[in-house]
Amino acid sequence: MGFLKWVSVICVIFCWVLASESSAEDEFRRAFPIVVPDPGHTKLLIAREGLEAIQRIKTPIAAIAVIGPYRSGKSFLLNQLLSLSCDEGFGVGHMRDTKTKGIWVWGTPVELVIDGVKVSVLYLDTEGFESVGKSNVYDDRIFALATVLSSVLIYNLPETIREADISRLSFAVEIAEEFYGRVKGQDVAFEPAKLLWLIQRDFLQGKSVQEMVDEALQQVPNHGGDKNIEQVNQIRRSLAIMGENSTAFSLPQPHLHRTKLCEMLDSELEPSYVEKREKLKQVVASIIHPKVVQGKHLNGPEFVSFLEQILEALNKGEIPSTGSLVEVFNKGILERCLKLYNQQMDTLFLPLPEDKLQLAHDESSKQVRKLFDEQHFGHYHAEKSVVKLDDEIQKAYKSYLLANEYESSRVCERLYTDCEDKMDQLQVLRLPSMAKFNAGFLQCNQSFEEDCVGPSKKNYEQRMAKMLGKGRILFIKEYNQRLFNWLVAFSLVMVVVGRFVIKFMLLEIGAWVMFIFLETYTRMFWSAESLYYNPAWHAIVTTWETIVYSRFLDLDRWAIPLSILLAIFVFYWRCYGRRKHGSISLLPLYNSAHRTGANRPRTD
Repeated sequence: MGFLKWVSVICVIFCWVLASESSAEDEFRRAFPIVVPDPGHTKLLIAREGLEAIQRIKTPIAAIAVIGPYRSGKSFLLNQLLSLSCDEGFGVGHMRDTKTKGIWVWGTPVELVIDGVKVSVLYLDTEGFESVGKSNVYDDRIFALATVLSSVLIYNLPETIREADISRLSFAVEIAEEFYGRVKGQDVAFEPAKLLWLIQRDFLQGKSVQEMVDEALQQVPNHGGDKNIEQVNQIRRSLAIMGENSTAFSLPQPHLHRTKLCEMLDSELEPSYVEKREKLKQVVASIIHPKVVQGKHLNGPEFVSFLEQILEALNKGEIPSTGSLVEVFNKGILERCLKLYNQQMDTLFLPLPEDKLQLAHDESSKQVRKLFDEQHFGHYHAEKSVVKLDDEIQKAYKSYLLANEYESSRVCERLYTDCEDKMDQLQVLRLPSMAKFNAGFLQCNQSFEEDCVGPSKKNYEQRMAKMLGKGRILFIKEYNQRLFNWLVAFSLVMVVVGRFVIKFMLLEIGAWVMFIFLETYTRMFWSAESLYYNPAWHAIVTTWETIVYSRFLDLDRWAIPLSILLAIFVFYWRCYGRRKHGSISLLPLYNSAHRTGANRPRTD
């Protein structure tokens, strides 16, 4: 009993799910507006209700749009293609004013398999041209939007092709001329709509519809140079060139009583019409393909986003232009190109010399332009996108120039400060050494030349040369005087050490000789400066430099540790060495005791 209860509950839930899905499908089984006119009937506005019906579609979308003069049977034709009655499908009017406002979509797409891909086909009904109370600009916007959104554009015309009907195709021709060349023989980035000339006429005899199209596209003589005739002739030439992107089809009138078509069944319509209508469905199905933008198929949300971008571009100016559409298509490509440029430039380690930064900029710009040339849209209106790309690259390059200048200034300032500190340290060496000063000077200058690069180098080179020259002059000026003082003090210390510490006679004599030479020479020649030109002084300086600084020993750094070690050694030798080993020495040392007085041996 419990098992049957659970089965019944599951069945109820399953039925409820099916009912809810069915009700959801029924909710969208009607026509929705996706674009409506603004109050002034000049521009177009988004209708969110219809966009929600499209956004739920997850498969690739293909759109069939029907355009043409008002009261030409566009809505009835769409209902016939969808096999819908007038009560179910798009609204059909019989009054003089147009029934459809803006662009409408049938909420339930037709599912087809095209080239192995499941595709949702949308049917779009557009407001007719030349109706009362509208501007030509508004008609152009409706026509342009339908042209860009659709995969198949059915141009529904009654009876024949007028010159005004050809003029209406100017925008479609411009779009095809901009994009068609990039599709033919290349990877598809954007495919213009296939144009289907559909002529509904009462007579079937005489010229075929293709002959009518070919005749309508023949050049009209323009001996007077009329601008309007020349413009239409240009459209004719373009349509003739793009003939493989268009198809012609004729459809007889369904019945003589056109105001009662919605009340008639298929059995009451003209058999020839029913036959041609079914054939038309096959033709449409054979030429339709999923909408391709930026090299990919669009699903529902992407189709809605694309529609919003195109509508914004068409509403931007007073008159819709192909150039504004090209800018919309190229916007994503420009972003990718700028991203590539920034990625290339971000690999650089700043600062760099200006010529190397310029070379990197040129190479990155070359790669970016190559990418743009491969992917951009438009033949004639792409110049604006190229100019915009160049402007954006120049702006990015200027930011890198500023960053390079900042990094160059920062690095050079750090090196300059380090060298300045180094010069200050060399000025106050405990043991003055020209060799050590020169080594520090060269090392500082070399590191500056190697590491200071970029636009700030020239300025800092001048400051560096001035600072180093000033430091060198100051060091040389004080070097001899400090060395003289050091030698006088050193000679006196050696006198004390030789006399009282180690009692080494030769060391004491040598120290006295140095002290007497330094003091008497300056007294005899009135100044210490005269000593600096004496050869003996040069010999003393050479000996001092050899002892104080070399590649292997920096006495200024090790003076204190060595002095401590030497003092310990002398102390040990003075206190313990002589007791242990006696006073045996080959050098003339002072004796600590003299054989005089009480120590002298007695004699008889």
